[in-house]
Amino acid sequence: MASPKRILVVCQHYWPESFRITDICDYFVECGYEVDVLCGLPNYPKGELFPGYSWKGPYSERHRGVRIFRAPEIPRKGNTGVRIFLNYVSFPITSIFRLPALIFNRYDRIFLYQLSPVMMSIAGIVLGRIKRVQTTMYVLDLWPENLFSVLPVGNPLARRLATAVSHWHYRQVDKMVVLSSLMKERVLEASKLAPEKVVVLPQACEKFYEVDIVDESLAERFSGRFNVVFTGNISPAQSFETMIEAAELLRDRGHQEVRWIIVGDGMSRREIESSVESRGLSDCFEFIGQVSPEEIPAYTTIADVLVGCLVKSDLLEATIPAKVLSYVAAGRPVVLAMDGEVGELIRDSGCGRVGPAGDAQTLASNLESILSLPESERQRMGVNARNYHFKHLERNIVLGRLTDFLFKP
Repeated sequence: MASPKRILVVCQHYWPESFRITDICDYFVECGYEVDVLCGLPNYPKGELFPGYSWKGPYSERHRGVRIFRAPEIPRKGNTGVRIFLNYVSFPITSIFRLPALIFNRYDRIFLYQLSPVMMSIAGIVLGRIKRVQTTMYVLDLWPENLFSVLPVGNPLARRLATAVSHWHYRQVDKMVVLSSLMKERVLEASKLAPEKVVVLPQACEKFYEVDIVDESLAERFSGRFNVVFTGNISPAQSFETMIEAAELLRDRGHQEVRWIIVGDGMSRREIESSVESRGLSDCFEFIGQVSPEEIPAYTTIADVLVGCLVKSDLLEATIPAKVLSYVAAGRPVVLAMDGEVGELIRDSGCGRVGPAGDAQTLASNLESILSLPESERQRMGVNARNYHFKHLERNIVLGRLTDFLFKP
C-alpha cells in the first residue's frame, strides 16, 4: 500500500492566528495527505505572543492532524515601522535554522503561502532546491507593491533593493497561485514562469461564514438602526478615512440611523478611533475589537450591509480581498470602495454596489441607495450573494482546484 502524499507548508502565520492557511491545511488532511507546517510564534495582529507561547516555545506541536514546526520571531509589538521591519526580517532568518528538523523528511510537494513579507518563503525555497521537490507559491500579498502601500519607502535605492529581493523569490519557485488576472500579469513578468505555471484562484472562506448565527443579545444591542458592518484587519490599506468621510456625509444628510460596527483590530485602530472622536462621530461608530473568526457570522447576521474599502493602489487593484469573499458567503448586501476586478465579482453576483477606491462621496451614495431599498430588495441581494458563493466560491470547490494544481506535474 502506497504511503500518503506529504506536503510541507511554509508560512510565517498559522493557527492560533486567524489566517486561511489553517483551513487549507485542514482540507489537505481531509483529503488524506500528511501535512507539516513551518511557521512562527503566534503574535498577530496585536504583536504580543499568544497565551501559552514564549521564547521558550513550544516549537513543536500537533493541531487537527497537522504537525507544526515553529521558529522564533521578533513580535510586532506596538506595530511601529521599526517593529514591523524587525518582525519581517526575523522569521526568514530563524526559519532557516529549523531546516535540520525537516531535511530528512519525505515531501511530495512544498507549498508556500506568501503573505507579507515575501521573504517568509525562503526556508521552503531552500529546502525545495536541496531535496528537488516541486514548490508552489500562493501569492496573497504582491511584493514589493504591498510593502510600499503600508510603509512609506521613499528612498530610490531602498525601493530598488526591495524590488530585487521580491522578484528573486518569485523566480525561485516552480508554480504560482494568484488572486486575479492582473496579478497574474505582474507575477509572470517578475517570475519569468510559463503562463501555464501560474493559475488564478479566489481565496476560499471557511464554511462557518455560510451560516447565519442569531445572537439574541447582539440582535437586541444593535436593533433599531441601520447597521453597516466592517470585519477584518484595521490597517492603512483599508482606507478607513474613506469610511469616516462617508459617515460624515451620511450624518450631514440626516441619516442619524446609520451605525458603523467595526469588528477587528490592527495597527491603525488607535488612530482611527481618535479620528472618529475628533470629528464628533463617536455616536455613529462602535469598535468591537478582535473576535475569533467563528464569531464573525454573529455580526454579519445583524448587518444591513457589509462594507469594505481599500486605498487607491496599483497593487490593490490586482487583489480580491478575502474579506469580500466572506461577505458574499454571509448573504448580505455588500458595498465597497475598491478598484479592480473585485467590482466584477459584486456586479456579476448582483449583491451590492461598488465605487472607486478613496471616493467617500460615492461610498456614501451607494450606502444611501441600499438604505432606501425595501427590506425585500435587500434580502434579494443577500440571496444573490449566497447563491453566487455556492456556485463559484464554495470552499471545497476552490480548494479542490488548488489541490489539483498543487499536484499537477
